[in-house]
Amino acid sequence: MNLKNQIKTLILLFAGFFLLIGSRENLSAQEWKWLRIGEIQCYFSNRGTEVEGEGYGNNTNFLSWPSQYGTVEQTTMRQTCMWIGCRNFYDTRLGREMSVKVVGVGPRDAEERKNMIFENEMKLIGKYSAPVVEVDGELASDLSLYDEVDEYDPDLPCDRMIVIKINTSIGISVTKKIMAFSQSDHNNYFIYDYTFKNTGIINRDGDRHEQSLDGVYFYFAYRYAFSGESLTGYSEGWGSNTSSWGANTLNHAFGSNPLAARFNDPDSPYYQMRAFYAYYSPDDERPVAYEGDWGCPNQDEDGVMSGAKFAGNVTLHADTDVDNQGDDIYQPITTWYVSSDESVWSSDVSQIDEIYMQQRYEFMSEGHPEKSHAEMIAENYLYTQEYEEVDSKRNVGGGTSQGQGYGPYDLAPGDSVRIVFAQGISGLCREKNREVGWNWVQHYNAKGNPELMMPDKSITSDHNEYKKAWVFTGIDSVIKTYRNAMNNYQSGYSLPEAPPPPDRFTVTSGGDRIRLSWADNAISTAGFDGYVVYRTEGNVLDPDAVYKKVFECNASNAVHTWDDTSAARGFHYFYYIQSKNDGSNNGGTPLYSGLFWTVTNKSANLRRRAESFLSEVRVVPNPYDIRSRMFQFGENSYYDQIVFYGLPPQCKLKVYTERGDLIWEREHTDGSGDEIWNSLTSSRQIIVSGIYLLYVEVTENIYAESDTYAWHKMYDKNRKLIYDKGDLLYKDGEQIYKAGEQVIRKFVVIR
Repeated sequence: MNLKNQIKTLILLFAGFFLLIGSRENLSAQEWKWLRIGEIQCYFSNRGTEVEGEGYGNNTNFLSWPSQYGTVEQTTMRQTCMWIGCRNFYDTRLGREMSVKVVGVGPRDAEERKNMIFENEMKLIGKYSAPVVEVDGELASDLSLYDEVDEYDPDLPCDRMIVIKINTSIGISVTKKIMAFSQSDHNNYFIYDYTFKNTGIINRDGDRHEQSLDGVYFYFAYRYAFSGESLTGYSEGWGSNTSSWGANTLNHAFGSNPLAARFNDPDSPYYQMRAFYAYYSPDDERPVAYEGDWGCPNQDEDGVMSGAKFAGNVTLHADTDVDNQGDDIYQPITTWYVSSDESVWSSDVSQIDEIYMQQRYEFMSEGHPEKSHAEMIAENYLYTQEYEEVDSKRNVGGGTSQGQGYGPYDLAPGDSVRIVFAQGISGLCREKNREVGWNWVQHYNAKGNPELMMPDKSITSDHNEYKKAWVFTGIDSVIKTYRNAMNNYQSGYSLPEAPPPPDRFTVTSGGDRIRLSWADNAISTAGFDGYVVYRTEGNVLDPDAVYKKVFECNASNAVHTWDDTSAARGFHYFYYIQSKNDGSNNGGTPLYSGLFWTVTNKSANLRRRAESFLSEVRVVPNPYDIRSRMFQFGENSYYDQIVFYGLPPQCKLKVYTERGDLIWEREHTDGSGDEIWNSLTSSRQIIVSGIYLLYVEVTENIYAESDTYAWHKMYDKNRKLIYDKGDLLYKDGEQIYKAGEQVIRKFVVIR
């Protein structure tokens, strides 16, 4: 695993650590579980929603897409909330009736939350177990760490489901189910299935006070932020800090009028769709002018865009009332956008403060705006930040969140209400993102003049218009995502299924090949049609990763072992395998098992066999020149590595400075002829320019276990051939190396 991937893993681990033990109080009761089997990935809290400051990504954000190019780097969400409110509530703590009461969690954690939300149960259910993925004998899948399944159910309507149960001080118990799918057409959304039941449980001890609840609203809000990979830390990267908290995010809600023409047109992509999407808009803190900033391009390098994506929710079902479980097409009843930092949101609001409760209840029940947030900004302002302080209820300075309120419902004791929605993300695929960004940045920096083909195949000379047009194709993509979720739900989750991934996937580094082998469990599924293998070089699950197909077979020539003979020595390779079918259950379009089941997070390397003479020891590259990294082992990852070739199978390696200071040492014991060094000293300091000495010492007597032949031509220091390929070197039992034999190689580093 390269250094960047190690850092990302540590970030995720530390995020988990602080989620479990870090915050204000009672964090021993906090649990979290991951859904990481699709392009959309996130952790989920047993408290009912995910709040600001507890995320895993850059600047503590969360909810990632496309995760194939980084979980940490592809975050889209800053904070969420779930509130429940009603009128005329008798509060046993006060001994009187409150005119209004609102409880919940988020958008920020608060001391009062412990008196409102009572965690009950959280579990992860799997349809089947994740494959065993190994590289060189070690577990090599992120799922080994994050896919913590509590139980399996082969009849599960999805591939993974998290079930969360909480009680609340308002007497409503919540059962929340989050469903994830690995099928390629459905792996970019989650489905949330909520049941809200009036149980009368009002505290952590489970005490009950039964009463009818009037005018109940269920409210959710979302603060999307699309800085993603453009920020690797505070003020680090090409994006602005304000974009990491969504100051420039636009929100567009639609479908609130069931009488509208397109809502009732079966040929419209918006047919019966009640939804919203959020997206990145130009940021006035960026050095790129307004028209050039759509998508948040990396203007100084390759033009890749962190914000070429659209994210939001689509309502799938909302009970009409407690006695009518039919879908109420007028829900959500509230779609107003709200200020992310308004005091009623950011303060530690007491549930017995009726003034604040009334303000929250008004947010939850205020209906629909005449125009969406995005429409209002487009008509009145250039940058979203120009709207700050104009209306503190909508933007006090930190940006705007999108709210969705369902209700009002009247719940007698024992009554329940069910609400279901999907949360999806889509946009430009990575390949198109790179292509469009690269074409744009060449024009922007006057470094080139590539042709600019618009989505409709026309040609333009305006590079900003070109990029914006491609970014906004993401609207069609996210609408298609919503339609996929609607169809999935309306079909009773009867998706056409892809064949399962292989139960086991093994990658083994070798001397002249990297061998891949896998289980054959998929061959018995209907329509099975073989496998496809992808490889990436240098990094994986990272913005710089480039996945290339390296092998494919079909049912007629299916195999379960393949040797990658195109790998080069000194490079690091990651793989994933997908089972595929013939598309007979999907209108002729083949379906593939999800890539996240088998993608490796440890690298495999092509390793030559050990040499038989110390004269074969080499240092590569020599000299190492930092200016030539792209010609050595690449400039995106592993760019600091130096490789020692031609080693004995068992030896001690030491690196000294020219004056004799020992800076690094290692026991070479894997039996190969290669050892990779990342130019770090034993104290984890990067080496500086200078002359260095590699010392190689054989650590044990080594004998030929059979007749040993030259497997390549060998030359002396004058390039005179001394052994041809196939010449006998040693007979069975003859000594090849004697313990204590040594050799020194001088090499140069230019940094």
